[in-house]
Amino acid sequence: MQFEQQDRETLFSIIKSRRDVRGNRFINKYIPKDILNKILLSANYAPSVGFSQPWRFVIIEDETTKDRIYNDFCKENNIAKDIFKDNDLYSKLKLEGIKESNLNIAVLYQKPKKEVLGQTTQKKMGEYSTVCAIQNMWLTARSFNIGMGWISILKPKKVKKIIGLTKEQRSEYKLVGYFALGYVDKFYEKPELQTLKWENKKTLDEVILDWV
Repeated sequence: MQFEQQDRETLFSIIKSRRDVRGNRFINKYIPKDILNKILLSANYAPSVGFSQPWRFVIIEDETTKDRIYNDFCKENNIAKDIFKDNDLYSKLKLEGIKESNLNIAVLYQKPKKEVLGQTTQKKMGEYSTVCAIQNMWLTARSFNIGMGWISILKPKKVKKIIGLTKEQRSEYKLVGYFALGYVDKFYEKPELQTLKWENKKTLDEVILDWV
């Protein structure tokens, strides 16, 4: 398959327009199952070292489960507030959309039970492969005008228990990311933390360390 300039421009536009969405932007609109399946299917087409395909997904729609995840977030966020107590902006940030979003997705990494091709030296390549699946999912969600937010202020062990993994499964799987997905009222023109001046957007010159 060969792609044309218009395809490249569309892809780059989606990449540039991807945003980390929070609860103040989600609206009450259901994500159709066929669209959700396409988002997950795109994740399943991600590259993986040794063709290991170690990603696994848990879809969370139950409001009670979301409430329990939210309670864990609040506990951990109170700790983070103390860490960032010298920055007045932190307490004003909306850092999750657990309950406001249509659904949540926990992305898990299945630990291998035997040696995996390409992972004998760098043991974390399977986890990095799972992050590639997350990026595919994020970009595809954006192409459907669906917002996605990464909620990292959570205790992984607690999350795995809340979403119903057995004791054996909690040992077998590692939580890589927990996400809120849903339609939004708008996407910001720039990343929210850039707009709020939490951090500046780095230029290409700043991120190229060297040419060798």
